[in-house]
Amino acid sequence: MGRLLLVEDDETIGAALCRRLHGEGHEVVWVRAGRAGLREAAARELDLVLLDLGLPDLDGVEVCRQLRAAAPAVVIVIMTARGEEVDVVVGLEAGADDYLVKPVRSAELLARVRAHLRRGAPVAPPPSIRPVGDLVVDMTSRRAVVGRCELTLRAKEFDLLARLVAEPGTAISRATLMAEVWDEQWFGSTRTLDVHIAVLRRKLGEAARCGAVPEIVTVRGHGYRLQQPSD
Repeated sequence: MGRLLLVEDDETIGAALCRRLHGEGHEVVWVRAGRAGLREAAARELDLVLLDLGLPDLDGVEVCRQLRAAAPAVVIVIMTARGEEVDVVVGLEAGADDYLVKPVRSAELLARVRAHLRRGAPVAPPPSIRPVGDLVVDMTSRRAVVGRCELTLRAKEFDLLARLVAEPGTAISRATLMAEVWDEQWFGSTRTLDVHIAVLRRKLGEAARCGAVPEIVTVRGHGYRLQQPSD
């Protein structure tokens, strides 16, 4: 079971989530504001933070950014009523590992928490260096470089890119990507995959000034394919 911090200002939602999480055997500290959440995170050993973005004192994205800087290993799951992709991308780039769109279904929340707490070392293919065009992905050092430009990737972004690079030109299903990069028993929406793909596409696009980069192609009704620059 995990040591959780819940940062949620809505009394009804917070109380309900606490009951469900306690019922699963988790140790939960509930605070109602961003600054209080930062203080608790600094004072405790935590496994996971559930973070509302609409907080009364600090914007949740800024809280996420500060949490990530202070606790690089903790899992951060944002909960937001802001369901637009741009809002989710901002949260993920601030350091979140995952997100849930309100209203949050209890079953999905609990399953996501279990999945994140189960996860071990990041999933990646066997250690090696894999080039695709001018993109070189080093599985051992967990670096992705295009010429002189190194991509700044969060853990799941690297894992997802590494999985695509392992089979360039192959259409990989959404189910396979979710199972191998996130969790084999993933529950709920796979939109987090689409958001991570969008971030990777942007970062590869930015790195294109340094060399030929592959393209992540959507295979409709199936998943994604990493396409060689010359294809």
